[in-house]
Amino acid sequence: MPPSSTRPPVIVVMGVCGCGKSTLGRALAAALDVPYVEGDELHPPENVALMAAGTPLTDADRADWLDRIGERLAQADRLGTGTVVTCSALKRIYRDRLRVAAPSLRLVHLHGDPALLAARMAQRTGHYMPPTLLPSQLQTLEVPAPDEAAVALEIATPPEVLVSQALQALR
Repeated sequence: MPPSSTRPPVIVVMGVCGCGKSTLGRALAAALDVPYVEGDELHPPENVALMAAGTPLTDADRADWLDRIGERLAQADRLGTGTVVTCSALKRIYRDRLRVAAPSLRLVHLHGDPALLAARMAQRTGHYMPPTLLPSQLQTLEVPAPDEAAVALEIATPPEVLVSQALQALR
Protein backbone atom coordinates (compact mmCIF):
# COMPACT_ATOMS: atom_id res chain seq x y z
CA MET A 1 0.00 0.00 0.00
CA PRO A 2 1.57 3.33 -1.02
CA PRO A 3 1.98 5.94 1.67
CA SER A 4 -0.73 8.55 1.81
CA SER A 5 0.27 12.09 0.94
CA THR A 6 -0.98 13.23 4.35
CA ARG A 7 0.56 10.41 6.39
CA PRO A 8 4.35 9.97 6.40
CA PRO A 9 5.50 6.47 5.44
CA VAL A 10 6.86 3.79 7.75
CA ILE A 11 9.87 2.31 5.95
CA VAL A 12 12.47 -0.38 6.56
CA VAL A 13 15.64 -0.09 4.48
CA MET A 14 16.80 -3.71 4.27
CA GLY A 15 19.62 -5.80 2.89
CA VAL A 16 22.78 -7.62 3.84
CA CYS A 17 25.69 -6.04 5.67
CA GLY A 18 27.64 -3.49 3.67
CA CYS A 19 24.81 -2.62 1.27
CA GLY A 20 24.45 0.98 2.48
CA LYS A 21 21.33 0.73 4.63
CA SER A 22 22.48 3.41 7.07
CA THR A 23 23.58 5.83 4.36
CA LEU A 24 20.31 5.52 2.44
CA GLY A 25 18.21 5.36 5.60
CA ARG A 26 19.56 8.65 6.97
CA ALA A 27 19.19 10.41 3.62
CA LEU A 28 15.71 9.06 3.01
CA ALA A 29 14.54 10.08 6.49
CA ALA A 30 15.93 13.58 5.94
CA ALA A 31 14.22 13.87 2.54
CA LEU A 32 10.90 12.73 4.05
CA ASP A 33 11.38 14.77 7.24
CA VAL A 34 10.72 11.74 9.45
CA PRO A 35 12.72 10.19 12.30
CA TYR A 36 15.57 7.81 11.49
CA VAL A 37 16.33 4.74 13.60
CA GLU A 38 19.59 2.83 13.18
CA GLY A 39 18.50 -0.77 13.65
CA ASP A 40 22.00 -1.92 14.61
CA GLU A 41 21.71 0.19 17.77
CA LEU A 42 18.70 -1.88 18.87
CA HIS A 43 20.62 -5.18 19.01
CA PRO A 44 21.02 -6.52 22.55
CA PRO A 45 24.64 -6.68 23.75
CA GLU A 46 24.64 -10.49 23.38
CA ASN A 47 23.96 -10.17 19.63
CA VAL A 48 26.67 -7.58 19.20
CA ALA A 49 29.15 -9.86 20.98
CA LEU A 50 28.18 -12.82 18.79
CA MET A 51 28.56 -10.84 15.56
CA ALA A 52 31.82 -9.22 16.70
CA ALA A 53 33.15 -12.73 17.28
CA GLY A 54 32.14 -13.70 13.73
CA THR A 55 29.17 -15.85 14.79
CA PRO A 56 26.08 -15.56 12.59
CA LEU A 57 22.85 -14.85 14.46
CA THR A 58 20.09 -17.46 14.58
CA ASP A 59 16.38 -16.79 14.29
CA ALA A 60 16.17 -17.03 18.09
CA ASP A 61 19.01 -14.51 18.49
CA ARG A 62 17.17 -12.05 16.24
CA ALA A 63 13.76 -12.34 17.98
CA ASP A 64 14.24 -9.63 20.65
CA TRP A 65 15.93 -7.35 18.12
CA LEU A 66 13.06 -7.71 15.66
CA ASP A 67 10.60 -7.02 18.49
CA ARG A 68 12.47 -3.80 19.36
CA ILE A 69 12.38 -2.72 15.72
CA GLY A 70 8.72 -3.70 15.52
CA GLU A 71 7.96 -1.50 18.55
CA ARG A 72 9.56 1.51 16.84
CA LEU A 73 7.68 0.84 13.61
CA ALA A 74 4.39 0.27 15.44
CA GLN A 75 4.72 3.54 17.33
CA ALA A 76 5.40 5.50 14.16
CA ASP A 77 2.53 3.73 12.39
CA ARG A 78 0.12 4.32 15.28
CA LEU A 79 1.07 7.98 15.76
CA GLY A 80 1.27 8.72 12.04
CA THR A 81 4.73 10.25 12.40
CA GLY A 82 6.45 8.03 9.86
CA THR A 83 9.96 6.71 10.27
CA VAL A 84 12.84 5.11 8.42
CA VAL A 85 14.46 2.17 10.19
CA THR A 86 17.44 0.15 8.98
CA CYS A 87 17.16 -3.59 9.48
CA SER A 88 18.67 -6.44 7.50
CA ALA A 89 15.24 -8.16 7.46
CA LEU A 90 16.89 -11.08 5.69
CA LYS A 91 14.01 -13.56 5.85
CA ARG A 92 10.36 -13.34 4.90
CA ILE A 93 9.36 -14.41 8.42
CA TYR A 94 11.25 -11.41 9.84
CA ARG A 95 9.55 -9.01 7.44
CA ASP A 96 6.16 -10.56 8.16
CA ARG A 97 6.81 -10.07 11.88
CA LEU A 98 7.58 -6.39 11.25
CA ARG A 99 4.44 -6.01 9.10
CA VAL A 100 2.31 -7.37 11.96
CA ALA A 101 3.73 -4.57 14.12
CA ALA A 102 3.25 -1.90 11.43
CA PRO A 103 0.73 -2.88 8.75
CA SER A 104 1.57 0.14 6.56
CA LEU A 105 5.26 -0.88 6.41
CA ARG A 106 7.09 -0.28 3.13
CA LEU A 107 10.37 -2.04 2.26
CA VAL A 108 13.36 -0.66 0.39
CA HIS A 109 15.67 -3.56 -0.47
CA LEU A 110 19.27 -2.69 -1.29
CA HIS A 111 21.03 -5.40 -3.29
CA GLY A 112 24.17 -5.76 -5.34
CA ASP A 113 27.21 -7.67 -6.42
CA PRO A 114 28.79 -9.70 -3.60
CA ALA A 115 32.25 -8.47 -4.63
CA LEU A 116 31.14 -4.85 -4.18
CA LEU A 117 29.58 -5.71 -0.81
CA ALA A 118 32.82 -7.39 0.30
CA ALA A 119 34.90 -4.41 -0.85
CA ARG A 120 32.67 -2.03 1.09
CA MET A 121 32.88 -4.15 4.22
CA ALA A 122 36.67 -4.35 3.94
CA GLN A 123 36.83 -0.53 3.95
CA ARG A 124 34.40 -0.09 6.85
CA THR A 125 35.86 0.94 10.20
CA GLY A 126 34.35 1.11 13.66
CA HIS A 127 31.59 -1.43 13.06
CA TYR A 128 31.27 -4.63 15.07
CA MET A 129 30.18 -6.74 12.08
CA PRO A 130 33.23 -8.41 10.49
CA PRO A 131 33.41 -8.99 6.72
CA THR A 132 33.50 -12.74 7.41
CA LEU A 133 29.74 -12.66 8.12
CA LEU A 134 28.83 -11.45 4.62
CA PRO A 135 28.63 -14.97 3.10
CA SER A 136 26.29 -16.07 5.91
CA GLN A 137 24.05 -13.05 5.30
CA LEU A 138 23.97 -13.66 1.55
CA GLN A 139 23.05 -17.31 2.17
CA THR A 140 20.30 -16.35 4.64
CA LEU A 141 18.78 -13.60 2.47
CA GLU A 142 15.36 -14.37 1.06
CA VAL A 143 14.78 -11.76 -1.63
CA PRO A 144 11.39 -10.09 -1.08
CA ALA A 145 8.62 -11.77 -3.06
CA PRO A 146 6.46 -9.75 -5.48
CA ASP A 147 3.58 -9.69 -2.97
CA GLU A 148 5.82 -7.82 -0.52
CA ALA A 149 5.93 -4.82 -2.90
CA ALA A 150 9.52 -4.00 -1.93
CA VAL A 151 11.36 -1.26 -3.74
CA ALA A 152 14.53 -2.96 -5.03
CA LEU A 153 17.55 -0.71 -5.59
CA GLU A 154 21.00 -1.57 -6.94
CA ILE A 155 23.81 -0.51 -4.59
CA ALA A 156 26.25 0.45 -7.36
CA THR A 157 24.03 3.49 -7.93
CA PRO A 158 25.24 6.75 -6.30
CA PRO A 159 23.52 7.44 -2.94
CA GLU A 160 21.82 10.66 -4.09
CA VAL A 161 20.30 8.78 -7.05
CA LEU A 162 19.18 5.96 -4.73
CA VAL A 163 17.31 8.48 -2.59
CA SER A 164 15.59 9.90 -5.66
CA GLN A 165 14.71 6.41 -6.92
CA ALA A 166 13.35 5.37 -3.51
CA LEU A 167 11.22 8.50 -3.17
CA GLN A 168 9.82 8.03 -6.66
CA ALA A 169 8.99 4.37 -6.08
CA LEU A 170 7.40 5.04 -2.68
CA ARG A 171 4.95 7.58 -4.10
